[in-house]
Amino acid sequence: MCAFLETARLVLRAFTDAEDDVDRLLPLDNDPEVMRFINGGRPVSREAIRTRVLPRLLHDCPCFGARGYWAAEEKSAGGFLGRFEFRPRDDRDATVAELGYRPHAAAWGKGYATEGSRALIAKGFTDLGVRRVTANTMAVNTRSRHVMEKAGLSYRGYLARRWPDPFEGLEHGEVEYGLTRDDWERTAGPEGRAG
Repeated sequence: MCAFLETARLVLRAFTDAEDDVDRLLPLDNDPEVMRFINGGRPVSREAIRTRVLPRLLHDCPCFGARGYWAAEEKSAGGFLGRFEFRPRDDRDATVAELGYRPHAAAWGKGYATEGSRALIAKGFTDLGVRRVTANTMAVNTRSRHVMEKAGLSYRGYLARRWPDPFEGLEHGEVEYGLTRDDWERTAGPEGRAG
C-alpha cells in the first residue's frame, strides 16, 4: 500500500475497505481507555465499524486530492499503531484543516501522536494549501491537550456543545487549539517542517 506520508518512525497510509482494516480498527475502537474521551468508553460493534466508521475513513477530500484519515503503522515493524485525521473542515476549501489522532493505548507516551501530528501539519502548510489547523478535545483530556501543544498548536478557547449521548467529563466542555501557517513558519524551524 502506498504511503501518504512517512516520518522517522511512522508510515501513514490510506485505509482500505478490506476486512484487514476492520480487524485493525475493532480493538482500537473497543478499548475503553482509548474511547474514554470520545464516546465514554462504550464498545463499537464490528458492523458499526464496517458500515459507519470505515466509510468515513475512506472519504476523499477533493480540495486536498487525498483522503483525510490515515492508518498509522510503525515503520520498523509494520504494526498498526492507530489512526490520524487531517482533513479540511469544508471539502471545497483546503484553508482550514482539522487535526486528530487515536493511537492504541500501547503507543501512548512514546511520541507517535506528536510525530505524526507535526508531519501532517507540515504537509498541510507546505503541500496542501492549508492556512490554519484546528484541533479540539474534552477539557479534561490532558494527554491530548499535551500532544496538541507539543505539535505547536495553542489554546484558542472553550467550546460548549450539547451531545446526544453525554458521558462523564463532558460537563467540563471541550477546548479548541489552533495554529496558523504564519505562526508555524515563524516558530517551526527546519526540524518542525521536516516532520
